[in-house]
Amino acid sequence: MANFIEQFKREIEQFAPGAPAAPADRGIVSRVGDGVAEIEGLEGARMSEMIRFDTAHGKNLEEALKAPTDIFGVVLNLEEGLVRAIILGDTGAVAEGMGVMTTGEVLSVPVGDSIAGRIVNSLCEPLDGLGAIQCDRRNPVERIAYGVMDRQSVNSPLHTGIKAIDSMIPIGRGQRELIIGDRYTGKTTIAIDTILNQKNEPMERRPVCIYVAIGQKESKTARIAAELKEAGAMEYTVIVDAGASAPAALQYLAPFVGAAIGEYFMEKGKDALIIYDDLSKHAVAYRQLSLILRRPPGREAYPGDVFYLHSRLLERAAKLSDKKGGGSLTALPIIETQEGDVSGYIPTNVISITDGQIFLETESFNKGMRPAINAGLSVSRVGSAAQTKAMKKVSGRIKLELAQFRELEAFMQFAQDLDPETKKRIDAGVRMTATLKQKNAAPVAFERQAVIIYAATHGYLEEVKVERVQEFEEKLLAFLDANAAPVLENIARSGDITAQTEEELKLQLKKFKNTHPDLFQ
Repeated sequence: MANFIEQFKREIEQFAPGAPAAPADRGIVSRVGDGVAEIEGLEGARMSEMIRFDTAHGKNLEEALKAPTDIFGVVLNLEEGLVRAIILGDTGAVAEGMGVMTTGEVLSVPVGDSIAGRIVNSLCEPLDGLGAIQCDRRNPVERIAYGVMDRQSVNSPLHTGIKAIDSMIPIGRGQRELIIGDRYTGKTTIAIDTILNQKNEPMERRPVCIYVAIGQKESKTARIAAELKEAGAMEYTVIVDAGASAPAALQYLAPFVGAAIGEYFMEKGKDALIIYDDLSKHAVAYRQLSLILRRPPGREAYPGDVFYLHSRLLERAAKLSDKKGGGSLTALPIIETQEGDVSGYIPTNVISITDGQIFLETESFNKGMRPAINAGLSVSRVGSAAQTKAMKKVSGRIKLELAQFRELEAFMQFAQDLDPETKKRIDAGVRMTATLKQKNAAPVAFERQAVIIYAATHGYLEEVKVERVQEFEEKLLAFLDANAAPVLENIARSGDITAQTEEELKLQLKKFKNTHPDLFQ
């Protein structure tokens, strides 16, 4: 914390040298508890302004040297005759009767290119023991999102490497796509696989990824960091950690700090991806903070502005216009449901803010479907605008066919005899479901996905047993790597399956069938 304060003071001078300082308002702490200070005075304080507590006041020299040098807070309540602020630091060092002064600066955090590959806390202080972070500037934690005229429509894909998502629920750069489901259904896994898959993207198109852990176990965050490092993905990733043991104030700030980091890269014309894991815990931290701040509780004890809390956060995701540099910030918020109830207060709020949702269900997860996506309830409101031509061609009817298959599958449990057409459709659905299954931490590059789905939708799996579909995929991709690498390269380079490429692909699929007759029995 002391490092943050010192850096804050140095950088204010560095980035605004010679700026006339506004006369500081002064006040006195009248009450303190649970990380919140009630302060009398400070008539000129502003919302989200940083204030400084005079921790050395009333102490002799020896006590003053032992005391923390500077403790800052952030104003969150402006009331008649007093303000309430959250304390950033050791709350035990703040006491009644202590002097307080305004700083004239809203809460901001240091950002820069060197933050990539680092693990930081909610104040951008390093937690990884790799030394100080060199910053280019400070970004405000809270800011107004870009307006309509500064944006352009989402038109380029952000590939997740997950076949079920890239084919049925495509995500575009600048989109806000919610990942929603019960505990232990694979929500974080989808987010982490998306980060891992960016290694398959060309360097110039590779987004900077920001993973914000809100109220998560430290062991989980450490495991994720180790997994990213082992896969070589940490070099383009930032982890903002506000763990379960962190004060509610820091859990509340964490996603806004992540957005400030993402906006730095977006404004430089780059692409960024931010994952909020998860906003359910963020809402709980905000509820705790709000009740301590004496804000009136509403539904489920949440304050009335909890919708505004998440809307102003998620609205910061954008695809900027070419005039603004063309950068993008894509948001993947995560929401945890109780017993699959998407009609809860926080889930419905975030669903209405985002551009679609990926719904994970416990039933599919328990059946062994990975990822456990419900194709009927999941949707992307950006749709095929965020898909390459190749993926549009091969994945056209997958979602509809899977939804129909789910209905027929339920009907099949009670039917004795099935007509040939229904049986054929069910068999195709079973094989397509098997095709979309995927192991954790094994994202598939877009061109390889296109080839697999092409084979599945053009009847090449009809003679393959369901339990051997995974083997079919692995052997087909190995065969193409060895004998037809230019086919994959053409799809990756052009983003399309041209007539010539399709003819070559058909020829290679025929050769593959002749080479591996044991698979087609």
